[in-house]
Amino acid sequence: MDNDRGIERYTQSDRTNHWLVVILFFMAALSGLAFFHPSLFWLTGLFGGGPWARILHPFFGVVMFVLFLGMMFRFWGHNRMTDADKGWLKRWRDVLANREENLPEAGRYNAGQKVLFWLLVISMMVLLVTGVIFWRPYFAGNFPIDLIRLATLLHAVAAVVLIIAIIGHIYMAIWVKGSFNAMIIGTVARSWAKKHHPAWFKEVTHGK
Repeated sequence: MDNDRGIERYTQSDRTNHWLVVILFFMAALSGLAFFHPSLFWLTGLFGGGPWARILHPFFGVVMFVLFLGMMFRFWGHNRMTDADKGWLKRWRDVLANREENLPEAGRYNAGQKVLFWLLVISMMVLLVTGVIFWRPYFAGNFPIDLIRLATLLHAVAAVVLIIAIIGHIYMAIWVKGSFNAMIIGTVARSWAKKHHPAWFKEVTHGK
């Protein structure tokens, strides 16, 4: 959609889904970090204490994953890597120096955003599978203790990767001026689209 206010980048349902995932991510992250190290156990107070934090954490995670699936199926087609994306990644120095004129034209998402997307997908999958394996009292009794220990380790690693990836995502959204508005009001300025995602701009405006 192209109108006087700008170009539509995300629909209302896209934005609602995104912010629900964001809320659940923070709930799951904070309740999980509470058990990551004794110095963080005070975070359980946000959820009514240790027992409630332990009970709620996996439910936060499952609901977050289900909602994230909606986003994944909605945008996976836009996140397939292309030859242009490979060229974009090779020019990482130009990316850091903000020399976008030297980069291959980006579509709806650039190569960096696509890498982040698939990193989120993989992390979410690992978190779900490993979390189910040691989820007491429902499923842990069905698995051997060695597998539960391995699942616990992988769960922690995937959680750290996911948190770092989300921090990077937030930083990039703030760093690239105008990006944050896309997920608030749903539209971006024509100048923003033409500068940061020229191939997508040509697609949605039919080259006009």
